[in-house]
Amino acid sequence: MAEASTAAGSRTPKGKSGNPAARRLQEIRPATFGDWVGGARVRTLPMAAAPVLIGTGAAIFAAGPGEYHWVRALLCLLTAMSLQIAVNYANDYSDGVRGTDAVRVGPSRLVGSGRASARAVLTVAFVFFGIAAVAGIVLTVLTQYWWLLLVGAACIAAAWFYTGGKRPYGYYALGEVFVFLFFGLVATLGTMFVQVGTLSQEAWFGAAGAGLIACAAILVNNLRDRDQDRLVGKRTLSVLIGSTPSRVLFIVLLLVPFLLASWVAFLYPELWFSLFALLAALPACVIVATASQPRELIIALRLVGITQLLYGLAWFWALAF
Repeated sequence: MAEASTAAGSRTPKGKSGNPAARRLQEIRPATFGDWVGGARVRTLPMAAAPVLIGTGAAIFAAGPGEYHWVRALLCLLTAMSLQIAVNYANDYSDGVRGTDAVRVGPSRLVGSGRASARAVLTVAFVFFGIAAVAGIVLTVLTQYWWLLLVGAACIAAAWFYTGGKRPYGYYALGEVFVFLFFGLVATLGTMFVQVGTLSQEAWFGAAGAGLIACAAILVNNLRDRDQDRLVGKRTLSVLIGSTPSRVLFIVLLLVPFLLASWVAFLYPELWFSLFALLAALPACVIVATASQPRELIIALRLVGITQLLYGLAWFWALAF
């Protein structure tokens, strides 16, 4: 009788497993629509929008308000946005299957948290890569610049191999280089060129500024994850140069764009409005300089996104109007 009572008392509650690992799996809820939206990393979209705004503003200035191609501008925006979302899901998938996201300070990932299967996240990434590819093909047909197909293929490859493939360049301290190239120069200058068939000095300055801010975003993101990345062998720039140099470099990357804008503002006075973006940039610099916990850097990353958007809008306004 005592044995029966003991056996009864040792039973686990209905619907729960006595195996801790199995119980953990049961407690993981499936990803909701909000989780999928979070996986798209909406706060990173200013990094895609700002270069298109700057390039379009430069195109309007070069061609005149009635002569630039607004449909092409929208296609550039769709391409850039889709690529940004695609790379966010691709990173979620690649880091998840590698186990890099097993422990994170920032927002949890879909694959790493177990809320979505790797296959599902990869499928969504490919859907957005497909949207970007279709928009790029339409843009190529409209402009008859067939070399754009090679540029588009390079953009997709850069997005995928950031954390994908056997030797992802994001694991070898090259993330900032490629971000400056594709989310600064290629996105801005490409947007202007497909609309008016030429490039201006103003577009180059704006492209450099947008690219540097995008580099600041990826640097503070990697600074936040520096300890975990070092443990799993992810050799980001922040891991290689250390915490203090990363903080100094972040401040330089985030503030130099305002020097570029100020230089151009002597010819385009409306561009002085870009300094309003310092209302977000300066607090981000203070947070990064003084942060003692990685979680504090999440706020800085959000402020960088706001900085990028305000910066891009200021350039668009100054050049277009």
